[in-house]
Amino acid sequence: MQIVRSIFILSFLLCLVTSISGCRDKEKSAINQTDLPERGLCAHRGAMATHPENTISAFRAAIEAGAHMIEFDVQLTKDNRLVVIHDATVDRTTNGTGKVSELTFQEIRQLDAGSWKSPEFKGELIPSLNEVLEIMPVNIWLNIHLKGDDILGQYVARVVEQENRLHQAFLACGADAAGKARRVVPDIMICNMDRKEDNWDYVNGTIDMGADFIQLRRTIYPEFAEYSRLLHENGVRVNYFGTDDPDEIRMLFDYGVDFPLVDDIVSSIKVAADFGIEPVKPE
Repeated sequence: MQIVRSIFILSFLLCLVTSISGCRDKEKSAINQTDLPERGLCAHRGAMATHPENTISAFRAAIEAGAHMIEFDVQLTKDNRLVVIHDATVDRTTNGTGKVSELTFQEIRQLDAGSWKSPEFKGELIPSLNEVLEIMPVNIWLNIHLKGDDILGQYVARVVEQENRLHQAFLACGADAAGKARRVVPDIMICNMDRKEDNWDYVNGTIDMGADFIQLRRTIYPEFAEYSRLLHENGVRVNYFGTDDPDEIRMLFDYGVDFPLVDDIVSSIKVAADFGIEPVKPE
């Protein structure tokens, strides 16, 4: 009798595990089939013109505006927690002082990351990477800018994989960090940030490393169209940092740039509509 009962329990547990695994496989399959924007606007640090940068409120505002991509910065705390903040110190965007790398996660979470922008944002926190990923729709691009040494890319890549975000998230980093991230998560997408003085060197280097994105910058001129053509032929999407000027955004789209980075996503999203690029409806 005991043997029969044990067999029954083992069979039940096996069916349960199989069912859970099947559900996860279906969920991953559905996510991988999600249509992502072909082009559009990237909300730089969220809706940073109107909200405190790199905070949940800034990201929610960017999502509500219909951003096609959202850029944010990730660093490691003293106790190896992943937090979303741009500067090496907390001085500019919080009521505290000190280097992010020398503060624990608990210490960082005591800081006010909103009041510097406006009193209405008092109490806004520096978010963790997991908190940011939790609110992100699955149908927009996530431009994750690494702010740290090469080990940071490995940490972030693992979280992206664990949270089923490989279809939409990419790491903006140099070749060394990209290589180390791909050792632990081979499918992680990369935006090459190893810029060169000569743009053609940058373009060709990006193609040679097998990157998925590039981020052009500085003066906009007609040769951007040639860069975009070659990059697209090699499966590389083109970002540009950065402008809120409507005429420059139009020029970038004309030259084949896929995703200009903007600070004021709320206003700039209207320019994209001129090119038939509709705001994203979050999924």
